Amino acid sequence: MHKVKIAPSILSADFGKLLAEVADVERGGADWVHIDVMDGHFVPNITFGAPVMQSISSHTGLFKDVHLMIENPERYIEDFVKAGAQMITVHAEACIHLHRVIHLIKEHGIKAGVAINPATPAAAIREVLEDVDLVLVMTVNPGFGGQAFIPRTVNKIREIREWANAMGHTALHIEVDGGITASTAKQVVEAGADVLVAGSAVFNTPDRAKAIQSIRDSLH
Repeated sequence: MHKVKIAPSILSADFGKLLAEVADVERGGADWVHIDVMDGHFVPNITFGAPVMQSISSHTGLFKDVHLMIENPERYIEDFVKAGAQMITVHAEACIHLHRVIHLIKEHGIKAGVAINPATPAAAIREVLEDVDLVLVMTVNPGFGGQAFIPRTVNKIREIREWANAMGHTALHIEVDGGITASTAKQVVEAGADVLVAGSAVFNTPDRAKAIQSIRDSLH
């Protein structure tokens, strides 16, 4: 099992001082920075595109974890790779040819992930499990920060980890995104998750280092 990684989501950051916000969580002990890209079609909100991602990339040493909550993600993969993405995760629900899109990401020399929404069964990504570096289990419906954690999603985490172990894919990361706090982190890690996306739990508090540490402490 990997060391658990904390990936603050900049969706909850103050966009007026985005670089300072990213620097603050980097100093505070974050492992990755989670970059939520929304198009107003696949999810109701619009966030930002590759130019904003580029400005973040050149100012942080954190691993850049890009979550594309967009339709036709294959059109934008090259742009985000050029902007510094080190992992790109696409939604199973947004890709007609999911296997092809995953391999398109990998052809650019970076890691590839697949995400599933709360209503999507784990079986939807079983056929590509061996091809991906990460599975992102959404523990809220995507599109808005600050939602309440959906408890039944924990069963999917467990199911995916069991499948990955059975096929010898022990390097697979399982990431969870939505409602992750010091009170929900332990149950998802016990189910098999090893990357915790935390947005409001980190950015909506003045002491980011303390917020990140409190999530780590809750795992013991």
